Amino acid sequence: MLSPKSRFETIKGMEVHFTQWGDPLKPTVVCWHGLTRNGRDFDILARHLAQDYHILCPDTIGRGWSQWSSSPEKDYCFENYSNLAIGLLDHLGIEQVRWIGTSMGGAIGLRIAGTPLHQNRITSLILNDIGAGASDNAVQDIEGIKRIISYVGAPPQFKTFSELKNYYKTIYAAFGLVNEQEWTDFTRNSCRRTNEGGISPNYDPNIALQFQHTEDLNLWSQWEAIQCKTLLIRGEKSDVLPLDVALKMQQKPNCQLVSIPKLGHAPALNTEEQISITEDFLR
Repeated sequence: MLSPKSRFETIKGMEVHFTQWGDPLKPTVVCWHGLTRNGRDFDILARHLAQDYHILCPDTIGRGWSQWSSSPEKDYCFENYSNLAIGLLDHLGIEQVRWIGTSMGGAIGLRIAGTPLHQNRITSLILNDIGAGASDNAVQDIEGIKRIISYVGAPPQFKTFSELKNYYKTIYAAFGLVNEQEWTDFTRNSCRRTNEGGISPNYDPNIALQFQHTEDLNLWSQWEAIQCKTLLIRGEKSDVLPLDVALKMQQKPNCQLVSIPKLGHAPALNTEEQISITEDFLR
């Protein structure tokens, strides 16, 4: 069974952790996670893809094992995340990649692919349950965005691992994890002990300051500039990617839209069906 290699590299003055799967001589796929998550969310998908690709699953700064910022109001924003992503690829000597991004990770890929200076770095783009913004520009009125803003700055603390796992089962039910082992792995890969001895999600609460950067919530200009082929995956019950936004994005000739039944924000890309959809598009 393929296992990931854990690596730390200093990129633009920040220590970035990422897991690396497969043969570095094969074409590279970057898998970038959502707002409060980390690169280990892609373990199931990466294990499948690593037979044919070189897989990179970074932890965004402030999450997982990557460094927390001492200037969070400045560093926690899409512009900096995108620059760090490009810096990581440059550091590793990788010219072009296929990009799979869940939620925030998709928005980072969208921003890179839609920026003229960097758009040739991404040859194909998978956006997992994330859009370019609200169709009427009232981005912060999207129910899912309001829900995320309500909790992200105050991660809870629990006494036991089991309590945290039960919490994750509640707030991430829409991901579609399928059994107890997946929930255990999901929790183990995204928890930390606090100074008080409790257990908590492993991210910097200051990542909530990203929502001060309102430009991060409207990426329509970048979306229109994207030239690579794009797959837009939407959870059928998503409250972050409204159906009207997905249909508007689908009007772009190089965009394919796929809906995942019964799931919300955001499909975990962990089932045979979802993995097949991903593999077929990457090929």
